[in-house]
Amino acid sequence: MEKPKVERSEGKEKLEDYAYVLDFMPYGHPDDKRPIHRREPLAQVVGERNFTLLEVSIRKGKQPLVMDRVYIGKGERDVVYKIKRRLRYEDLTPAAKTELPYVIEHIIKQDEKKYVDFFNKADSITTRMHQLELLPGVGKKMMWAIIEERKKRPFESFEDIAQRVKGIQRPEKLIVSRIIYEIKNPQTKYKLFTA
Repeated sequence: MEKPKVERSEGKEKLEDYAYVLDFMPYGHPDDKRPIHRREPLAQVVGERNFTLLEVSIRKGKQPLVMDRVYIGKGERDVVYKIKRRLRYEDLTPAAKTELPYVIEHIIKQDEKKYVDFFNKADSITTRMHQLELLPGVGKKMMWAIIEERKKRPFESFEDIAQRVKGIQRPEKLIVSRIIYEIKNPQTKYKLFTA
């Protein structure tokens, strides 16, 4: 069995251990000019902790499906052979761009408590701006409604938020939208969920 190549920097950034498949390309990139037998199977994935976009090569004989959770951390990997490169949003295939919101929503729902805690613990950034206001569609009025409700008792679930705060029907969608905004705009000043 071939040894996996681990190509990960040990810098200050938090590394991903698991990722979800956005697109699997069994014959590599469609624009790859090499003969098919020389190409390697690739996948575009999004990390489950920091939503890092990556391109990875896939071990021969493996065919991951969209939404499959794959190990990309150090040591032995069963599906991923090596991490090829970091991607920008623009580098994603059309299929990966389409799947991204659904995969992010799935990741959020898998760790609901973490994201509900954001609503419970979000704080002021400056004297004029609050973290909650960085969520698309949340203005001052809704921000204060969230703060008043969490003072009564902490939110327990997305459903609890939706029932207690008028105007928020699907709180997880607000988080998905913010994460996609941060992925598309890596230079944004305030990052709530991405590395």
